[in-house]
Amino acid sequence: MNPTQSDELRDELRDEPRGAIELSVRRTRGGAVETAHDHVGQEWPVALVFNGISHAVMMCTPRDLEAFAVGFAISEGIVARGSDIKDIEVILHADAPLPHAEVHLEVVQQAFAALKDRRRALAGRTGCGVCGIESIDLLDLAPERVPDTGFLARLAPDALARAAHGLPAHQALTKLTGGLHAAAWCDATGAIRMAFEDVGRHNALDKLIGSLVLSRADATDGFVFLSSRASYELVRKAARVGIPLVATISAPSSLAIEIAKAAGLRLVSFCRETGHVDYGTA
Repeated sequence: MNPTQSDELRDELRDEPRGAIELSVRRTRGGAVETAHDHVGQEWPVALVFNGISHAVMMCTPRDLEAFAVGFAISEGIVARGSDIKDIEVILHADAPLPHAEVHLEVVQQAFAALKDRRRALAGRTGCGVCGIESIDLLDLAPERVPDTGFLARLAPDALARAAHGLPAHQALTKLTGGLHAAAWCDATGAIRMAFEDVGRHNALDKLIGSLVLSRADATDGFVFLSSRASYELVRKAARVGIPLVATISAPSSLAIEIAKAAGLRLVSFCRETGHVDYGTA
């Protein structure tokens, strides 16, 4: 990255500086060692607290945490809809010895009672949506069917190629650090309407889902484009909110394909401007 690019990206991030930090490093090139400056993605512990009880500590990039918490609550089935969340407060502890954040959510009593009944400890590792489950029987392998709203029939033939071409323009932190994932929301033409970045691919998707909920957008009228591989958890989260298509840059797992078929969700991977691989629907 040349100095001009770095300055432009720093200006772009000035309104919300969290997400990356600048460090002094020693860089070796061609056998020569030099002192340089580098940017790395921030990773904070983020405690998700429901009705005063800490439910999970996730490792996140400390941006868009309200959207993240709402998306997590929806995609994990803690609440059924945005209106089940009565209040939300984000508390940043940026000056603590270990910078961290808390997100306090007040949910309706029915949702909280159900959460207490099935509450489990999450390890909170980056990118792991099922860490801490004590039994295979507790895995959620029966996704809801995605409603057929006709979106896939309206999808432009070049929509995936257009999304693949457009994603880098929405990855300011990735350009700066080289180390974050992105989740983008696209319309039927492949135009990207919003995008979120995070050190964890699941977190990026939760931020996107949360933003859809907060803006009262129709999750069945668009598709998700992810910079990562397609894992079981990502497809399961998308199915829960009715997203009809998940597109990824990297490979899918076998269970992701099975979950997509069970949900009637179209799964497309290895997406490039020049083509993709379609793993079909049910």
